[in-house]
Amino acid sequence: MVMVGAGFRLSMASMPAITRFLGITIWMYHNDHRPAHFHAGCSGDEVLIYIETLGILEGEMAPRIIGLVLEWASRHQDELRENWKLARAGRPLRRIAPLE
Repeated sequence: MVMVGAGFRLSMASMPAITRFLGITIWMYHNDHRPAHFHAGCSGDEVLIYIETLGILEGEMAPRIIGLVLEWASRHQDELRENWKLARAGRPLRRIAPLE
């Protein structure tokens, strides 16, 4: 389970995952609030990361894990932008290759 805003808990299984690597799950929600962002979760921690700047919008995570997420995101920023557009339109998201 992951805590998100106002104490809500969501099962990682119910989230539309874009990719998984090294115990990290990356996902987006359909019709999520702006600005364009994605969620990253690992070991019960969660962060929301702006797609354009790759800055942390909300949440906390171990610095090493954040480094891996940001490395992955910097390689896939265009794909993240495209998935944001798909999510806003209520369309299925595309999988993105994991960090290798």
